Amino acid sequence: MDWLQAIIIAIVEGLTEFLPVSSTGHMIITENMLGVDISDKFVNAFTVIIQFGAILSVVWLYWERFFRLGTVEEGVTGWRAWLQKYDFYWKLLVAFVPAAIIGLALGDFIESLMGNVWVVAAMLVGVGVLLLFVDRWFDRKEDKPLTERRAFTIGLFQCIAMIPGTSRSFATIAGGMQQGLTRKTAAEFSFFLAVPTMAAATGYELLKMLLKPEYRQVLADNIGILLLGCVVAFIVAVLAIKFFISFLTKYGFKAFGWYRIAVGGLILVLLLTGHTLQMVD
Repeated sequence: MDWLQAIIIAIVEGLTEFLPVSSTGHMIITENMLGVDISDKFVNAFTVIIQFGAILSVVWLYWERFFRLGTVEEGVTGWRAWLQKYDFYWKLLVAFVPAAIIGLALGDFIESLMGNVWVVAAMLVGVGVLLLFVDRWFDRKEDKPLTERRAFTIGLFQCIAMIPGTSRSFATIAGGMQQGLTRKTAAEFSFFLAVPTMAAATGYELLKMLLKPEYRQVLADNIGILLLGCVVAFIVAVLAIKFFISFLTKYGFKAFGWYRIAVGGLILVLLLTGHTLQMVD
């Protein structure tokens, strides 16, 4: 992977991380088109780690809300007071737990799917069809309270996104709407949930590389490309979030559904007719 390829992939990540179109799927497609060796360990690590760069845009844009503590009711003490004060972070932790457990248990299997364009294309189409109906199924005018049970259920939905091409954004927003949240609130909780999820995924990927001497050297040799990818993904994601919240509130998911069906369908046609996605040797 060279510097230009890294910049292009990072732009794709920043644009798609918070849209319900699958950032991982789009990066896999882009890597194939650029002729990047998707079986390379560093490329796989790059794909995961730069997502954290995009996720940091949430902290930047929602700084006050992300670090604001809850109000403790008068007379409440002990662990109940702690839960009220740190209610926001507690709900994020509860929602994060399912992905942490399943990610650790099925990590090798999930990684084996990362370069499978057939899986990405099929999931783009399948989830695209679902997006055509999500607004009709879960049309909410007011938010229900976000309880621990609802947060945990949203976390279970997030696990679906471990299949490349699904979209973490779609899974968690749809999960939030199914649990009684409006589109806007579900989208914002999805953004917040991405922070611990992708921080853990990035940390886990870095740890795996640091524990193996041969990968430590690869990481050291490519640290500049990694940092550049994170910075580019961060900047582009800031712009993408502002667009997405406005568009989603006004128009819903249907446009993203048709987009996914078109892209996934085109890829399936190319694959079925014996073509590849590689455009650059």
